[in-house]
Amino acid sequence: MDLSAAINLLSPFLLEHYRSIKARHPGEGRRRWRLRVAETFWGLPVEQKNAYLAAISQNLPSIEAIEDAEFTVDDDPLDDESDDAPGLGVLIRTDFTNDGAWQAFHTRLQEAEAEFASDAAGEAMGQDNDVAQVSGPSTSSATSSAAMEDDREGDDEDEDEEGIECLSSTPIFHVVNPVDPEARATLASISNLKALRLLNDVGVRRAPAPPQGTKRIKPPNRLVDHDGWQETYAGKTLWIYDAQSNTDQCVRLVSQTGTSMYGTATGDSWRARVSHICELQVNLAMGAMTIDFGGLDRWDYVERARNLEEAIQPLDPQ
Repeated sequence: MDLSAAINLLSPFLLEHYRSIKARHPGEGRRRWRLRVAETFWGLPVEQKNAYLAAISQNLPSIEAIEDAEFTVDDDPLDDESDDAPGLGVLIRTDFTNDGAWQAFHTRLQEAEAEFASDAAGEAMGQDNDVAQVSGPSTSSATSSAAMEDDREGDDEDEDEEGIECLSSTPIFHVVNPVDPEARATLASISNLKALRLLNDVGVRRAPAPPQGTKRIKPPNRLVDHDGWQETYAGKTLWIYDAQSNTDQCVRLVSQTGTSMYGTATGDSWRARVSHICELQVNLAMGAMTIDFGGLDRWDYVERARNLEEAIQPLDPQ
């Protein structure tokens, strides 16, 4: 799994509870076991959550302990469609009613990926030519500080070139489009939250503080703020093709946490056109972009409401 999924405030709780949960529910897989541990965490009274925060603030586990823990290294049935799949992001088809519209979308996606890869390869070649033109014999007249600056710039250029070359040879998206009827039934019309729970790893963080004069949300919800905590997810970015995609040729871009603005929720989404999603995914993966709408709440409220309702449902419905 992506180790970024392990480095979160749920990790000490996982170290304490994951193994026993795993023993009680054999065969489920890492993500489901982590969700069960998180469910135990959310069931704690606020006083116990506060005590937990105070305890981990004084005694955080080492990075090595987290990296080697079962909740990090255990397999999951869907790793082949997420962590172990090629690509920077995962695009999931969740509507199977219009093959023609899907094929048109998928063709445009492949064309956009090919165009982006070609542009990246051309940029890498141009950088190679620039380096060849400026390379020359060193001179003793350069000052130490100038030489150090040149070294830093050279390192940055090397990193940029490696990133560009990687983009020209690696697919941007892994597409999940199952043929098996049972697999299609699992994915059909799923919410953003269910997609996150299937293909990302759960964690928690402290929720953003509400602005002065603003009350905390009621009723509390773990995707926004529950006793000052927020459920989060880590892994590859998820994009969802749904019934609306058949007509607008857009997909839902799913957020793995709320933004820094109080009131936004984990699992929020907005729609992005197929012609734009390659550039968006690459910029997100390289850390060159974050999406917060300049502090405005412009996420899809219908999908948020759906997620919030689903978040309070038990993992094992009766």
